[in-house]
Amino acid sequence: MATKKKVQFWGTGRRKKSIARVRLVPNGNGTITINKRTIDEYFGLDTLKYIVRQPLNATATLEKYDVVVNVNGGGYTGQAGAIRHGIARALVVAGEDKAVLKKEGFLTRDPRMKERKKYGLKKARKAPQFSKR
Repeated sequence: MATKKKVQFWGTGRRKKSIARVRLVPNGNGTITINKRTIDEYFGLDTLKYIVRQPLNATATLEKYDVVVNVNGGGYTGQAGAIRHGIARALVVAGEDKAVLKKEGFLTRDPRMKERKKYGLKKARKAPQFSKR
């Protein structure tokens, strides 16, 4: 009794404090599931949904794969960026056009992080209010 192995493509995406584990399931109909919820339930803003779908649109594979995402940490914009990064990496593993994804910058991890707070300041750069007297 030979069981048919399911082929799936994995990719890990990161941005700020967010980490997304992305799984592409071939022969799907384009559904995107994030933390067991649909993309419409998870992200309220259309811009975030657009960001998540960018790598799939760039490679014209929106209807080709089902995307299952497990994401945690950070805020919703960081999570959307992490999911985009993970989807792009998984598409490369799946054998899609790497040159297109690289040119659009989806394979590059965004290095911008929150700057640390310094002593004597309110935040990283915000100084306390100046009082002459």
